[in-house]
Parts: sequence; structure tokens; C-alpha cells
Amino acid sequence: METGGGFLISQIKQIQARIFGELLREAGIEEFNGAQGRILYVLWDEDGVPVTALARRTGLAKTTLTSMLDRLEASGFLRREPDAADRRQTRVVLTPLARSMSDRYDAVSARMTAIFYEGFSPSEIAVFEGALRRILRNLQEREEGS
Repeated sequence: METGGGFLISQIKQIQARIFGELLREAGIEEFNGAQGRILYVLWDEDGVPVTALARRTGLAKTTLTSMLDRLEASGFLRREPDAADRRQTRVVLTPLARSMSDRYDAVSARMTAIFYEGFSPSEIAVFEGALRRILRNLQEREEGS
């Protein structure tokens, strides 16, 4: 059986990133890009996440994450602090500036979701996202096993 799921996912990711960047600009959010917004999104959900957990939750390689954290920190959106319980760990903490942008980013994210799922029923969305979660688990297990 010939399949093209990986190629389709790659195309979707590229087009979605361009549209999301456009939506961010339309909303007046020019302080960070979509990939950096993904980091902030995780932190808006749970502030003070260890760097290793942040890499896992964003799907970013640690080297990529580190350079993005450097830029976000230099822009005043976050700071890295040693973990009080385990000084080998570093936690990423939002600044008030980043917290103040959460609502605007959520509005852009809601617009993107509406575009993404236009014409889908709730049950179709549930099935689709369930399949994506299974693919993600498969890939994570493979990566961890390597």
C-alpha cells in the first residue's frame, strides 16, 4: 500500500506556518514568530517548566530550543532559573510581558483552528486528532528508543 501521510503532514506544517505568521502580523503580534509562540503557548499553560520537559512538549530539539530561548530571553519574554529542588535542572519562567500577550495569541490560535477545521464535524476532528496522537506516540517511541 502506497501512502503519503508524512508528505501531507509536511506540506500542512509549511502552509500552516505561513498562514499562522500572517495571522500573527494581522493581530499586531510581531515580537515573536510562530515557533517561538509554541514555546510561550506551553508556558502559558504551565509556567516554570524544566527545559527538558519544554523540549519534549514542543517537539523541538534541545539545540533548537536553546537558541530560541536565548532570543525570547533577550526580548524580555522569559528567564531561565535554577530549579530550587534540583540545581541540575533549569526552569523556564514567563515575564509579565509574555503573560500580557496570552489573550491576543489565544485569539490568533482560535482563528487558525477555525481555518484548519473548516467543514469538519466534531466526530471527524476527534478521529483525526486521535490518529495524529497515535502517529506522534509512534514517533516519540522510536526517537526515545534510538
